[in-house]
Amino acid sequence: MRTQRLDTSPAAMAHAAELLRRGELVAFPTETVYGLGGHALDEAAVAAIFAAKGRPASDPLIVHLAATGDLPLVAATIPALAAQLATAFWPGPLTLILPRHPRVPLAVTAGRETVAVRVPAHPVAHALLVAAGVPVAAPSANRFGHTSPTTADHVLADLDGRIAAVIDDGATPIGIESTVLDCTTTPPTLLRPGGISLEALEAVVGPVQVRTRPTDAEQHGLTSPGLLDRHYAPDHELWLFSGPPATALARLRAEAETLLKAGLRVGVLLPAEDLALLRDLPVETESLGPASDPAAMAHRLYAALRALDARHPDRILARDLDDAGLGRALRDRLRRAAALVVEV
Repeated sequence: MRTQRLDTSPAAMAHAAELLRRGELVAFPTETVYGLGGHALDEAAVAAIFAAKGRPASDPLIVHLAATGDLPLVAATIPALAAQLATAFWPGPLTLILPRHPRVPLAVTAGRETVAVRVPAHPVAHALLVAAGVPVAAPSANRFGHTSPTTADHVLADLDGRIAAVIDDGATPIGIESTVLDCTTTPPTLLRPGGISLEALEAVVGPVQVRTRPTDAEQHGLTSPGLLDRHYAPDHELWLFSGPPATALARLRAEAETLLKAGLRVGVLLPAEDLALLRDLPVETESLGPASDPAAMAHRLYAALRALDARHPDRILARDLDDAGLGRALRDRLRRAAALVVEV
């Protein structure tokens, strides 16, 4: 059975909502990436999400809600800090870790007593959640560990025949996943950088501690998605060069020349300005857009990685990006996608 590609007409959205209520899986656009939706309170639907993606049970799912007022459906309590953050950033690309309500299956939360929740801002996601009338668990709509999808074509490339439907509304606007903030710690803890910057969070709630690696206590169940060292990866090996931009770029160029002399195919993923310095080399290139525009680079990141992957290079080369604002999330995704980080 092939996956249905749905448009955003009222009839198609009503059909998608009915599929979700029946326990089927529907991929849909959010402002971050495409999510793979299933009824969050239906254990069989949750199990189907893990099966379709090939996702380990130790990696929890994010529950998506239509509105902040739906939080009591999935959270046992709502800390004042969480309410403050919801007022400031929802709907939007911020996921909050909260105490789990008993009605949320433990399979959703990797066996932990906390649940990851967000209210997406994308109009199609919002309309689907309203029409479905149930909380929807939705990790990224791709094979586990693979580059995240920002178009319906990306979803179908990974999951065609594994899910009931995908709602096609073009490319997602932000292009990288949501920020994840644990509201059960004091101070709150940034677990995954994303569409809301650390600086924006601290402007609202004050100091935020940063932890983007699993703790020993999370060996059998992670607190948040996006904590695994290897994630978001293309099928072909990615090497990331980290250091001062000019030095990293010089080292990247030297590696490209070595690979080309060995008769290998080379893919290069860089900001637009950097690519100009490699125009004399016969490499496959994808631009992230201007280095001065992190939002443009985030929007392009996964699509560019998938485009390079499709050309079957023997190796993809990229350089690290600045660790500030949205650049923190870009650096996080590149480092987790990389098979090797070369410090220069």
